[in-house]
Amino acid sequence: MSRRDYYEVLGVPRDASDQDIKSAYRKLALMHHPDRNPGNKDAEEKFKEAAEAYAVLADADKRHIYNRFGHAGLGGAATGGFDPTVFNGFEDILGGLGDMFGFGDIFGGARRRGPQRGADLRYDLEISFEEAAKGAETTVQIPRQEPCDACHGSGAAPGTKPTTCPQCHGRGQIRLQQGPFTLARTCGHCRGTGSVIAKPCTACRGAGRVQKERKITVRIPPGIATGQRLRLSGEGEAGPAGGPAGDLYVVIHVQEHAFFQRDGNDLYCEIPLNFPTLALGGKIQVPTLDGEETLAVPEGTQSGATFTLRAKGLPDVSGRGRGNLVVTVTAVTPRKLTREQKKLLEQLSAALPKEKFEPTPVSEQGDRGLFDRVKDIFG
Repeated sequence: MSRRDYYEVLGVPRDASDQDIKSAYRKLALMHHPDRNPGNKDAEEKFKEAAEAYAVLADADKRHIYNRFGHAGLGGAATGGFDPTVFNGFEDILGGLGDMFGFGDIFGGARRRGPQRGADLRYDLEISFEEAAKGAETTVQIPRQEPCDACHGSGAAPGTKPTTCPQCHGRGQIRLQQGPFTLARTCGHCRGTGSVIAKPCTACRGAGRVQKERKITVRIPPGIATGQRLRLSGEGEAGPAGGPAGDLYVVIHVQEHAFFQRDGNDLYCEIPLNFPTLALGGKIQVPTLDGEETLAVPEGTQSGATFTLRAKGLPDVSGRGRGNLVVTVTAVTPRKLTREQKKLLEQLSAALPKEKFEPTPVSEQGDRGLFDRVKDIFG
């Protein structure tokens, strides 16, 4: 029976690039692979035919001979001399899609067997502003998979142990020859673990792990912020087959403070003052994380003025210094006045120089006046 032209098999022109050839084979391999077409002999033959064509056209020397002399020039090199290592692993050809379609065990790759690392866990922890500022220690309760105490994680009943799988001989795979390929499939008897348990542990039903709730102490460093994570190594779930435990990640959420606002390690607060204090100056008490701090307000201070108290902010979570506390003073106007207070204010008003407020010229406003802008809006 005559063979089809290899370029025709892959559906590419004779001047196709290496990438075009590889892409064409990838498409055909996905379409006709035996695992996707169980029992379909026609698909299996097309899969083998495409593999044979790729084995030749992907090799520069073989392709050169084939272009000059056709099948006759290759002799037995295209079949009996086929080298499956030309594929560099199934995923190299299929562009990482092997696992997506269930072919991850083919051309290289047994599934991971034996002890495996356990899953990482996440816990969201809400703390007060003071705990974030000063640091704290708290206890959280985590549900997680832990090694079975009865079998110590082996899954086998006490006094017994897992034995080597008789079907795959501990490899976790069954190897099958299909045409030019050696296919490796996960062993169905041991499910890829390479071992079997004749008598499962009754406590964990052979899983080697059980669900428990564990109290874990979490140490919160001073200066921590919302969104930051604390990693507790080995406090995640236990690994299957006695594998190491994963990690626990505690994600922090800091409550808002009633007085302070935070920006990084700096704190901001606002202190209302009456007019005499702003005008005459004086000393006021400002709350800080370390207690009250005396702040001297100069004479003639304007509402909205800011003062910085150095190193009175939050500590850096790495332990390198502290932020600042920025205090803004604002004028507060009394809502109710006695007759005497009104009379005194009227006397003060009469004694103060009359200030004349001039409107800012349009040229200095950097924009047109309000009247002109309102005209634009309403026409």
